[in-house]
Amino acid sequence: MQTVAKASRADQTRALSLSTIAFTACFAVWTIFSIIGVAIKGELSLNDTQFGLLVATPILTGSLTRIFLGVWTEKYGGRLVFSAQMILAALATWALTFADTYIMYLVAALGVGLAGGSFIIGVAYVSRWYDAGRQGTALGIFGAGNIGAAVTKFVAPFVMVAYGWQGVANVWAAALALMGVVFFIFAKDDPALVERRRTGAKAPGFAQQFAPLKNLQVWRFSLYYFFVFGAFVALALWLPNYLIDVYGVDVRTAGMAAASFSLSASLFRAYGGHLSDKFGARSVMYWTFGFAMLFLFMLSYPPTDYVIQGKDGLIAFSTSMGLWPFVATLFALGFFMSLGKAAVFKHIPVYYPNNVGAVGGLVGMIGGLGGFVLPIAFGALLDLTGIYTSCFALLFVLVAIALAWMHLSIRAMERKAHGEALDRLPQLPEMQAIHNPDRTAMPRVLEDWTPEDAAFWADKGRAVARRNLWLSIPALLLAFSVWMVWSMVVAKLPLIGFTFTPEQLFWLAALPALSGATLRIFYGFMVPIFGGRLWTTLSTASLLLPAVGIGYAVQNPETPYFIFLVLALLCGLGGANFASSMANIGYFFPKAEKGNALALNAGLGNLGVSVMQFLVPLVITVGVFGALGGAPQTVAETGASLWMQNAGFIWVPFILISTIAAWAGMNDIADAKASFAQQSVIFGRTHNWLMCVLYIGTFGSFIGYSAGFPLLSKIAFPDVNALQYVFLGPLVGALSRAGTGWVSDRFGGGRVTFWVFVGMIASVFGVILSLQAGSFAGFFAGFMALFFFTGVGNASTFQMIPVIMGREVPRLMPKLTGADRARQIAMESGGIVAFTSAIGAYGGFFIPKAYGSSIAMTGSPIGALWVFLIFYVLCLAITWVVYTRPGGLLHDIERGRARLGATAHPAE
Repeated sequence: MQTVAKASRADQTRALSLSTIAFTACFAVWTIFSIIGVAIKGELSLNDTQFGLLVATPILTGSLTRIFLGVWTEKYGGRLVFSAQMILAALATWALTFADTYIMYLVAALGVGLAGGSFIIGVAYVSRWYDAGRQGTALGIFGAGNIGAAVTKFVAPFVMVAYGWQGVANVWAAALALMGVVFFIFAKDDPALVERRRTGAKAPGFAQQFAPLKNLQVWRFSLYYFFVFGAFVALALWLPNYLIDVYGVDVRTAGMAAASFSLSASLFRAYGGHLSDKFGARSVMYWTFGFAMLFLFMLSYPPTDYVIQGKDGLIAFSTSMGLWPFVATLFALGFFMSLGKAAVFKHIPVYYPNNVGAVGGLVGMIGGLGGFVLPIAFGALLDLTGIYTSCFALLFVLVAIALAWMHLSIRAMERKAHGEALDRLPQLPEMQAIHNPDRTAMPRVLEDWTPEDAAFWADKGRAVARRNLWLSIPALLLAFSVWMVWSMVVAKLPLIGFTFTPEQLFWLAALPALSGATLRIFYGFMVPIFGGRLWTTLSTASLLLPAVGIGYAVQNPETPYFIFLVLALLCGLGGANFASSMANIGYFFPKAEKGNALALNAGLGNLGVSVMQFLVPLVITVGVFGALGGAPQTVAETGASLWMQNAGFIWVPFILISTIAAWAGMNDIADAKASFAQQSVIFGRTHNWLMCVLYIGTFGSFIGYSAGFPLLSKIAFPDVNALQYVFLGPLVGALSRAGTGWVSDRFGGGRVTFWVFVGMIASVFGVILSLQAGSFAGFFAGFMALFFFTGVGNASTFQMIPVIMGREVPRLMPKLTGADRARQIAMESGGIVAFTSAIGAYGGFFIPKAYGSSIAMTGSPIGALWVFLIFYVLCLAITWVVYTRPGGLLHDIERGRARLGATAHPAE
């Protein structure tokens, strides 16, 4: 980072002035669709969603390219990169005039989006000319180039009226190309680049520049910018169309009214930089989020008619916001968003002075993606709800999340810095007399937890651990039930009047597996961050969203497909719970009992699939909840009545009970706390990825076969009513997992896993032979054996993980000893358990899809089964070569364990 001493005041002014003008020109081009898009919408007869995608497409390119442009600026200098970027964006803008179809407009719009990447180029370039004490002001002045959006709103409507939208594109392209040439001629290379060239020092490598991106703090800054900048861009694009539709004004009035928002959200950015230098960026962010919530609440309230029954009759009145109050409120909102944009980028050169390009690029990219995602969301919400102000309601929720995360993070940092001293302070001085600091202590936190201490375990530990286990199991069972209930619901939708296509039904069936598996990646890191008790409570309560949503959505055949897509994704919350549940329970038990505990938690939790497949067909045939549950649906073909809503509602009372029980009865372990950065060490562990492969073979097979077994049975043996037996497969797999954990504790998880894959290979081969022979009995027996072995393998692979890390952590981190080493082993073991569970869950999507692909290509599912068999051979080879052969990582441990019994842990 350069100081004033290394750059003259004249050079600083030159760099800042040219960069600000260039950024203004780029921003004017980047938001060009906010005006010309209205004309293109009319020409092509686009709906609101298509229009939202068109105006958002340039934002996508401008966002995604920021992270690379920032890195290139650090490496090659802003003068070269800025000039080249402007000329390329100008060419793409000029190419717009040659488009004649919607697809061609979208392609050209991707090129126009290069203009949006200019921001991070300027940030990396300008920040090198100023010291830390003046960077906030300098970057605020540069960021005021956002005013280019206002330039487009003010000027473009008049140009478009005179020369058409093509005239606007030609003029804006010419101006940007000229600015690119001027910048290259008159701008200077920044002092850091000049110094690097003089000394012959190498430019920082990509790995060095991207290193800070693993910090959660960077992603928090990105969320802030997603609102203050992303929402600004989204509203700048959306408002002209909004004003025309809601207030009936012409395009010139709409452009000028929208420009007032763009003006305030841009012009005051320089003032925001000054305030950040003077009062601190954190204070400015509090002002931004606080006032934004107030103004967005006002804007999100739709025009409403009220009728009140008064003593003298009906009293009718209505509320609505007129055009000019609307514009004034937007202007105020833009002012505080402008301050917030400056404050976010004040943080970056202070926290990451040597990585401004990469960190600023990521933050800018995420913020820019807000400008892409939000207009599409605005259009979809409008099409879905029919309420124009729904766009502001969405932003209100976004600000609330950002404010909560920021405040909780700041409080965590304060507590880390000051510890218990904060608990001794009352909120207000006059409360000193009644303040009781003990009330602020976190309840049910186990400060001293040493399960490997035999005396502690026998005296206290076992009882506490088992209580947490038996409260975790029903929560996980309900999670699996909700995750898989969607497959039953989707199968019945055509019977009760829903006219979705087979392709739409396939996606509805597949999305819970995809979202559940993906969310597991994040859920696995939540327990060390939030604590097992709190996270189990929250994750269990979240199951109410899909359960209640299903109950209401299936009652009306007019429910939009979009709602069902959202519900399918929300059902994935159930699948995600597994990762956090297993990570949490793993902290409570010693190595000698960890395998059995995890097997019980997972096995009885997996039982939720069978419980659901057994219970749902029963409850949908009767009105369990009476009038409260809603009217039944009529099956068109038979005239029978179905209460499909019960498939969702039946879980609600049990979810509520389990949520309360988790909060009242579970514990947090103080030593089981770790940040995401601390846990991310597992991604560098080779055994993490090897165990992912093995767990795909075990749990991936279990969940995939559970999802595909009913359909495969129906297709392969259409004359056999196999659907009444399909629940037996998941039942066998769940019970075998719950009942065989002790085997792995006794003989070693590696050995058991080896023989599991031998059994799975033989079972798949038997299923293939039975399909070829047309034998349902052999087919069914083969699958029951497969389900049995997957359950045993689920338990054995998870038993292997803490034993593996018990060997690897001392080798990789020899400086750790005693409690620190035990804590590191527990943290890494829990993280790997959670992450492997996430990767393994993708089997719920790929196995049924493999059946479908095999049938489509060959007319038979046998091809898919051969692929599975080959994969199991690969898993068998990994288990033998890496873990169980003589000289393998687990060979000596497991041989000693088998010889001495589960209570001995040689070499652990």
